[in-house]
Amino acid sequence: MAKFELRLPKMGESVAEATITSWLKQVGDTIEMDEPVLEIATDKVDSEVPSEVDGIVTEILFNVDDVVKVGEIIAVIETDAAVATTAPVTPKAAIEIEKTITEAKNTVATPVADFSSSDKFYSPLVKNMAKAEGISVAQLDAISGSGKDGRVTKNDMISYLKNKSEAPAAVKAVASTKSAPAASKPAPKVAVSLQEGDEVVAMSRMRKLISGHMVNSVSTAAHVQSFVECDVTNVWNWRAKVKDAFLKREGEKLTFTPIFMQAVAHALKKYPGMNVSIDGDNIINRKNINLGMAAALPDGNLIVPVIKNADQLNLVGMAKAVNGLANKARTGKLAPDDIQNGTYTVTNVGNFGSIMGTPIIPLPQVGILALGAIRKTPAVIETPEGDFIGIRMKMYLSHSYDHRVIDGALGGMFAKCVSDYLEAWDVNQEF
Repeated sequence: MAKFELRLPKMGESVAEATITSWLKQVGDTIEMDEPVLEIATDKVDSEVPSEVDGIVTEILFNVDDVVKVGEIIAVIETDAAVATTAPVTPKAAIEIEKTITEAKNTVATPVADFSSSDKFYSPLVKNMAKAEGISVAQLDAISGSGKDGRVTKNDMISYLKNKSEAPAAVKAVASTKSAPAASKPAPKVAVSLQEGDEVVAMSRMRKLISGHMVNSVSTAAHVQSFVECDVTNVWNWRAKVKDAFLKREGEKLTFTPIFMQAVAHALKKYPGMNVSIDGDNIINRKNINLGMAAALPDGNLIVPVIKNADQLNLVGMAKAVNGLANKARTGKLAPDDIQNGTYTVTNVGNFGSIMGTPIIPLPQVGILALGAIRKTPAVIETPEGDFIGIRMKMYLSHSYDHRVIDGALGGMFAKCVSDYLEAWDVNQEF
């Protein structure tokens, strides 16, 4: 008999930990290869961890709601596989093994600083360096990282500590005399009186996360909105004409969403100033256009899968990407990578009957566009022969953007660019 250690697998480049939401197997249960052992949740994605072997679960090392680091052993499975024969251990090899074990113990014994209040990902090494030097979360967040996606590296920390140590003594003395800023206090709990028949329901884990993100965004970003009324009559008529042929040829339904996404990608290429992120006092100009697409989950919550390099997709590719992500969201099959690295977000409030909305910006992005419901409306139509009243298909585009870095001119022109693209839609074009 042999024992297999089941570890928490890597779930995306920036995912360092996950919360155990339920155990699907208990100690003593038989399990087959690829059969789910437990369910876990990262920031917004719930997923299953399958077994890599056939066997019997003999140990479960964590409880429900425990937070587990990637790579940690979460369960032990006893298998029928024979234990591999090992070569005799020489004295020299024994010394090396003992050295490795000692180093491993020291590594495990080193406490990892808790920077869970930060929205950024930091490696255990960077966290330990920060803790050892007494660097706060706010100070760590302010360091400009040179790693991939702006991550803080070991060299960044060394450079920061060197510059910090070389600061003039007078400056340090002045800084020390200043009173420390008051710690932010949680919002006061509002007393709620319960009446007969009222039911108290605890927030789900996802709802708590969403709540925290929304409050943080509103308290951080300077939200401002621009609204544009858009005539989508040409888009409406064209889709009605080609949707059946599109489904037959491509095997995909043609909704309005991929058309709108193409319009947004077009506007972001024209106005790259909207395709940026804020990192402290720095603005990050994003090279790729990755569109977040708010989608409804079966439990009523919303999630934002991301269409990567959206500006490089034609309408067929966009439709496949939109439908694929929407289906994965509905069936709970989204992977952590599916919701990462968005640079701009679109939400369709018209799906719920709203004609417009003022969505909250998903930080660190600087903008989000809400698509209102398409409605038949009377409109003045200008022609060479004169003006007349006609029935048109119209919708409102509601653009929320961060006034810290986006002024009204850019925010308004961007929304107008999306509208112009849709209004100029060629009803005779092929797909």
